Order: sequence, then structure tokens, then C-alpha cells
Amino acid sequence: MNARVETGSLALVAGAGRLPELVAESLERAGRPFRVLALRGFTERPMRARASATIDLLDIPGLLRILNEWMPSGVVPAGGVSRPSPAALLNASHALRNRDLLRQITGGDDRLLRGVIGLLEDDGHRVVGVNEVAPDLLGRAGQLGRHAPDAAAQASIGTGELMLNALAPYDVGQAAVVIAQRVIAVEGPEGTDRMLKRARAIGRRPFGRGSAPAGTVLIKLPKRGQDLRIDLPAIGPRTVRNAADAGCAGLAIGAGHTLVIDEGKTIAEADRLGLFLVGLDVAP
Repeated sequence: MNARVETGSLALVAGAGRLPELVAESLERAGRPFRVLALRGFTERPMRARASATIDLLDIPGLLRILNEWMPSGVVPAGGVSRPSPAALLNASHALRNRDLLRQITGGDDRLLRGVIGLLEDDGHRVVGVNEVAPDLLGRAGQLGRHAPDAAAQASIGTGELMLNALAPYDVGQAAVVIAQRVIAVEGPEGTDRMLKRARAIGRRPFGRGSAPAGTVLIKLPKRGQDLRIDLPAIGPRTVRNAADAGCAGLAIGAGHTLVIDEGKTIAEADRLGLFLVGLDVAP
């Protein structure tokens, strides 16, 4: 690892979605200096306007060159990156020069991100997670809204915790929909929202009609040993609405390990729809 003199400023590498904007706001509230590095084809307009530099996703030499100029105290990846869109691959020479990294995309988005983080660390940079620099964006322990889980929901939460912890070594998703001791859907590569659509059809009568059984719960926890710099669990108002559509009585998340996007709006949506939202103490 190379010795370096750090500036004290963070480098916020902004991917897709609203998270980079929320992280920037959190850093500003905390008075922490930072610079934004945008990813072409991913970063949303508000953060592109604030970026000090923009690079292609696969321009690893360019990424390292910029970071070596900035000498940040930490590199913070925030926001989604998926298999590159045409806009993200406009400069095909970067893909050609980084063929080994490009091949890793076929192994999944997490694998790509792990590869990039490994390259950054090999070059002497410290990569830190959103959970470290913006802890105010994480869900708190206990009841977060007006509603509390009843006995049936508590039983479902217990089943969900046991099941997700048991599956952790197999790199399965972070979420599940549970009814008492019956797991009706486990999150796969499709993500939480699509899993909830499956759960709606499975948990109700044919064609999604009828009422879901009492105690139906969405539980979302980090996998044991998971690198939270890469894939921090997250929920937001849309998650709450989709959980309600799936017949869930509420949501249980890992306190201190789950991003709550727009916390006030998320809690208000849960209250409006009559769903509970609770933060669970989870083992690191």
C-alpha cells in the first residue's frame, strides 16, 4: 500500500438514485468536507451538477488518477451501479483496457463493486461505507411509527430473523416475507420490490385477490459478515407502499444497519397505511 498525505476531505463517488444526495446533505450537516465524483450514465442530475469530476464506470486508471490528485481521507461509494447502460459505456476504450474487470460484471453487481474496492485499497485508498460517514441516515432501534407489531407479527419476525441468518453463508438476499413459521418469499437478485410482488400473489388468493393472512411481515436485515460498503440494506416510502400492497402488517429492519431513505416520509407512509415499522437489534 502506498503512503499518502490525505487532505481530510472525503471523495463521494455518486451512483444512481437519491442516496448520494442524502449522503451529501448528511455530510454538510456534520460539517465534513467532501468532493463529488460522478459516474457517467448513473449519477442523477442534482449530483452531476455538484460534481468536481465525471468518469466512466470502467475507467479505472482515470478513477485512480483523480483520487491520487485529491488525496481524500476516505472514498465513499453511494448509490446504485448495475450492468452498464449504453451511456455508461460510451467510451469503449475503457472497457477494452479493463477487460478483466468487465468480465466480472457477469458475476453480478456486487462482484463488480468488490473488484473496484479492492483496486482502490490496493492503491492505498481507504474505502468507507455510508453507514460510517452518515449514521443519521440509518434506521433506529425500536418502534419508529405509531403502530406496533402484534403477537402474530412478532412470531413472523422471529422466524424471519432465524431464516435470514441461516441463509447468510449462501449469499441470498437480505429480505423475506414471512407469515408465522411460513416463509412465502425470499429476496433474490430481482430486489425487494419485485419480491413483494411475488409475495402478493403467493400470500393471497389466486390473482392476488382476497386478504393476506394476519401477521404477514416484511423483514430486511444485513447478511452476517456482509460488506456494508457495497450493499447496505435500504427501505423508503416506496418499500412501505409495496409491502402494504403485498398484505404486510408491517416492516422489521436491522437497526443501525439499514438505510431509511427520507425517514420522515417513510414513517409517515407507514402510519398512513396502518403498518408498523420497527428497528431490530442485530449482531454485527
